[in-house]
Amino acid sequence: MSSQRHLDKLVAPVVVAYGTLETPEFQRQSREFADAVKAAGKPVELLVADGYNHFEIIETLANPFGLLGRAVLQQMKLATG
Repeated sequence: MSSQRHLDKLVAPVVVAYGTLETPEFQRQSREFADAVKAAGKPVELLVADGYNHFEIIETLANPFGLLGRAVLQQMKLATG
């Protein structure tokens, strides 16, 4: 079920993000996945959210100036303000 086993199916750029307050295992898995996507020749951006944990980082998606919100808008080629 791991997405890492289906890299050949990726057709869109991928954003991988983790917070510095996440467990070392979550951080490792995120870095490893981003590395695997890159090695497969697919576009990937790895973002590190300083001071965020696994639950707080997702909240940045709802803010166009937040880490994930800004990344999504950039992928869509939309300005953030």
